[in-house]
Amino acid sequence: MLLSSRQTEIVALAKEQGRVLVDDLATLFQVTPQTIRKDLNDLCDGKALTRIHGGALFPSGNENVKYEARRSIAATQKQAIGEAAAALIPDNSSLFINIGTTTEAVGEALADHKELMVITNNINVANRLRVFPSIEVVIAGGVVRGSDGGIVGEAAVDFIKQFKVDFAVIGVSAIDSDGALLDFDYREVKVAQAIIANARHVILVSDASKFERTAPVRIGHLSQVHTFITDFCPVASVRRVCVDNEVRLIETSGVDSTAD
Repeated sequence: MLLSSRQTEIVALAKEQGRVLVDDLATLFQVTPQTIRKDLNDLCDGKALTRIHGGALFPSGNENVKYEARRSIAATQKQAIGEAAAALIPDNSSLFINIGTTTEAVGEALADHKELMVITNNINVANRLRVFPSIEVVIAGGVVRGSDGGIVGEAAVDFIKQFKVDFAVIGVSAIDSDGALLDFDYREVKVAQAIIANARHVILVSDASKFERTAPVRIGHLSQVHTFITDFCPVASVRRVCVDNEVRLIETSGVDSTAD
């Protein structure tokens, strides 16, 4: 689902406020209520929002946003995060890349690298990088999730455990104020945990919207990563976790702080 500029703004408002109302949006954008209803219907069909009487809610809890809608949300921020992560990964490295639209942005930014070995449970990353002769792509086996091309399950976990790599690039669905890293699918979580355990340097990539969401399954904690790259971290307690655990925090909006 490709969002219009107005629909992107509607999703951003819903994230900020928790819900949006048809009449308020019609006034804000100076269009008819019918136009707004069509926007909301499209967004709800794509699972970017959840319809309620007179408006829509931003999804939370155990309801995830569909893949195409996730790709459209914060796309510019994800590109900047991807480029910042790729800049930390030298040529002649081995790395894991897990499931997620932000991790896919990292894969895009790695296209010019040389002599990489990329191990992934993300079909989209594998398909993007397989065409570059200087990048060896190794893809995990397991159950392919139809919604986003992620490979999950015990077979994928066992596959990941065969490797010990230089870097891991991981994404999450939500970050709690205490630093807990959260996701929706326990099968995906098991793979992410194996990736964290078998990398020398773990890079967490996540746009700021993940601070506003929640998810029911715990992957681990921010203290387990070495570098956290986001567009902006607005949560003071998360910043404190980074400082206390010597996690390097890189904000692509312009701040780069390394914990002492």
